Amino acid sequence: MEGTVLGFIIWMLCGMLFVGIGIFAFFAKKAVGFWANAETFPVEDVKGYNRAVGKLWLIYGIVFILLGFPFLAGQNTPLILLVTVPGVVIGTIVVMCVYTLVIEKKYRRK
Repeated sequence: MEGTVLGFIIWMLCGMLFVGIGIFAFFAKKAVGFWANAETFPVEDVKGYNRAVGKLWLIYGIVFILLGFPFLAGQNTPLILLVTVPGVVIGTIVVMCVYTLVIEKKYRRK
Protein backbone atom coordinates (compact mmCIF):
# COMPACT_ATOMS: atom_id res chain seq x y z
CA MET A 1 0.00 0.00 0.00
CA GLU A 2 2.90 2.36 0.65
CA GLY A 3 4.04 2.19 -2.98
CA THR A 4 0.63 3.15 -4.30
CA VAL A 5 0.41 6.16 -2.00
CA LEU A 6 3.94 7.22 -2.93
CA GLY A 7 3.08 6.87 -6.62
CA PHE A 8 -0.01 9.02 -6.17
CA ILE A 9 1.96 11.64 -4.22
CA ILE A 10 4.52 11.88 -7.04
CA TRP A 11 1.69 12.10 -9.58
CA MET A 12 0.05 14.82 -7.49
CA LEU A 13 3.30 16.79 -7.29
CA CYS A 14 3.52 16.74 -11.09
CA GLY A 15 -0.06 17.98 -11.28
CA MET A 16 0.73 20.70 -8.76
CA LEU A 17 3.59 21.79 -11.02
CA PHE A 18 1.04 22.38 -13.80
CA VAL A 19 -1.17 24.29 -11.36
CA GLY A 20 1.87 26.36 -10.34
CA ILE A 21 2.60 27.17 -13.99
CA GLY A 22 -1.02 28.28 -14.33
CA ILE A 23 -0.81 30.56 -11.29
CA PHE A 24 2.46 32.03 -12.56
CA ALA A 25 0.94 32.64 -16.01
CA PHE A 26 -2.19 34.17 -14.49
CA PHE A 27 -0.22 36.89 -12.72
CA ALA A 28 2.63 37.44 -15.23
CA LYS A 29 3.14 40.94 -16.62
CA LYS A 30 4.68 39.86 -19.95
CA ALA A 31 3.05 37.41 -22.34
CA VAL A 32 3.87 33.87 -21.23
CA GLY A 33 4.94 31.20 -23.68
CA PHE A 34 3.02 27.98 -24.08
CA TRP A 35 5.36 25.95 -26.29
CA ALA A 36 8.84 25.07 -25.07
CA ASN A 37 11.72 26.97 -26.69
CA ALA A 38 9.41 29.03 -28.90
CA GLU A 39 8.95 32.76 -28.85
CA THR A 40 5.50 34.08 -28.00
CA PHE A 41 3.60 35.57 -30.91
CA PRO A 42 2.71 39.29 -30.76
CA VAL A 43 -0.16 39.51 -28.26
CA GLU A 44 -2.92 42.11 -28.48
CA ASP A 45 -4.22 41.89 -24.87
CA VAL A 46 -1.43 40.57 -22.64
CA LYS A 47 -3.49 40.46 -19.45
CA GLY A 48 -6.36 38.57 -21.09
CA TYR A 49 -3.97 36.22 -22.86
CA ASN A 50 -2.09 35.40 -19.65
CA ARG A 51 -5.35 34.77 -17.80
CA ALA A 52 -6.55 32.44 -20.55
CA VAL A 53 -3.27 30.49 -20.58
CA GLY A 54 -3.28 30.42 -16.76
CA LYS A 55 -6.80 29.01 -16.66
CA LEU A 56 -5.85 26.42 -19.25
CA TRP A 57 -2.89 25.23 -17.14
CA LEU A 58 -4.96 25.29 -13.92
CA ILE A 59 -7.69 23.14 -15.44
CA TYR A 60 -5.15 20.76 -16.95
CA GLY A 61 -3.34 20.43 -13.61
CA ILE A 62 -6.56 19.64 -11.74
CA VAL A 63 -7.67 17.09 -14.34
CA PHE A 64 -4.16 15.57 -14.28
CA ILE A 65 -4.38 15.13 -10.50
CA LEU A 66 -7.86 13.58 -10.77
CA LEU A 67 -6.60 11.12 -13.39
CA GLY A 68 -4.04 9.90 -10.86
CA PHE A 69 -6.58 8.50 -8.39
CA PRO A 70 -6.43 4.99 -9.94
CA PHE A 71 -2.90 4.76 -8.50
CA LEU A 72 -4.51 4.45 -5.08
CA ALA A 73 -6.41 1.32 -6.17
CA GLY A 74 -3.25 -0.78 -6.36
CA GLN A 75 -0.19 -1.45 -8.42
CA ASN A 76 -1.71 -3.88 -10.90
CA THR A 77 -5.09 -2.27 -11.37
CA PRO A 78 -6.34 -2.08 -14.97
CA LEU A 79 -7.80 1.36 -14.18
CA ILE A 80 -4.39 2.89 -14.84
CA LEU A 81 -4.42 1.61 -18.42
CA LEU A 82 -8.12 2.26 -18.94
CA VAL A 83 -8.45 5.69 -17.32
CA THR A 84 -5.13 7.34 -16.52
CA VAL A 85 -3.07 6.74 -19.66
CA PRO A 86 -5.80 7.55 -22.23
CA GLY A 87 -7.00 10.43 -20.06
CA VAL A 88 -3.59 12.08 -20.01
CA VAL A 89 -3.07 11.57 -23.75
CA ILE A 90 -6.50 12.93 -24.66
CA GLY A 91 -6.22 15.76 -22.13
CA THR A 92 -2.87 16.85 -23.50
CA ILE A 93 -4.17 16.86 -27.07
CA VAL A 94 -7.23 18.87 -25.97
CA VAL A 95 -5.01 21.43 -24.20
CA MET A 96 -2.87 21.87 -27.33
CA CYS A 97 -5.96 22.23 -29.52
CA VAL A 98 -7.62 24.75 -27.18
CA TYR A 99 -4.45 26.83 -27.09
CA THR A 100 -3.93 26.76 -30.86
CA LEU A 101 -7.52 27.06 -32.04
CA VAL A 102 -9.00 29.31 -29.36
CA ILE A 103 -6.45 31.25 -27.32
CA GLU A 104 -3.89 31.92 -30.04
CA LYS A 105 -6.57 32.87 -32.56
CA LYS A 106 -8.27 35.24 -30.10
CA TYR A 107 -5.20 37.07 -28.76
CA ARG A 108 -2.84 37.21 -31.76
CA ARG A 109 -2.16 40.79 -32.85
CA LYS A 110 -3.63 41.37 -36.28
